[in-house]
Amino acid sequence: MDDALQELVARGGVVVLSGAGLSTESGIPDYRGPTGVARGGTPMTVQTFLGDPLAQQRYWARSHLGWRTLARARPNDGHRAVADLQARGLLSGVITQNVDGLHSAAGARDVVELHGALDRVLCLDCDDRTSREELDRRLRVANPDWQAEVTAVKPDGDVDLDDDLVRSFVVAPCARCGGRLKPDVVFFGETVPAGRVAHCFALVDAASALLVLGSSLKVMSGYRFVLRAARLGLPVAIVNQGITRGDAAAAVRVDAPLGRVLPALVARLEERERRGA
Repeated sequence: MDDALQELVARGGVVVLSGAGLSTESGIPDYRGPTGVARGGTPMTVQTFLGDPLAQQRYWARSHLGWRTLARARPNDGHRAVADLQARGLLSGVITQNVDGLHSAAGARDVVELHGALDRVLCLDCDDRTSREELDRRLRVANPDWQAEVTAVKPDGDVDLDDDLVRSFVVAPCARCGGRLKPDVVFFGETVPAGRVAHCFALVDAASALLVLGSSLKVMSGYRFVLRAARLGLPVAIVNQGITRGDAAAAVRVDAPLGRVLPALVARLEERERRGA
């Protein structure tokens, strides 16, 4: 466990920025491997989703299966360690690029879900928001004989499906107005709500340090907070398996599994408290 990381977190006032690498030990794959190279598959873009009813059918068919897998996922030791650090008063904010809800499930409070959450559904026509569990029940009723096998799930809950299975899938409309439904997440090509971004910038501005966990920082929506911290002269610590876009700005860099590093960090801080350091 890195001594410099321990010293940085022990001072408190740390803002966490987490990415998909934190959830891999919960069975949810990340977008890039340790080399930083993108894994196979093209994620759905907002332009494709909004412009093509067939794309919406394809998304909901694939996501209907993927959601069940994500819904069964449970927080891992890394998520629990973040919640523990927050409970000890060492974190002033938790920002996640993940849409799996596992930070909150582990006990973290006031988590800023930068890209939204898959457990909510938004109607594009009347702005009604409902739970994904409710939609899942409706989709099961609408597709009583529809069956498919999941071979792999992507970080956004998507899976690969045969075209025939997609074409036979019945999409459920909004229960309130009959309109089009979209997961309450920020798709690729979509803009994060300005108010949410401003809130994250405010957290970074007031922080003593930024701790990046499990993100390659290839996407600007997360990388901009590293740039902000660097401009403010705040130390940046990155714990991630593989290279990241922010490595040059990092005062502390740990290349190791989060499920090992973070619990060890908590243990070291507990020992430090016992010694009265």
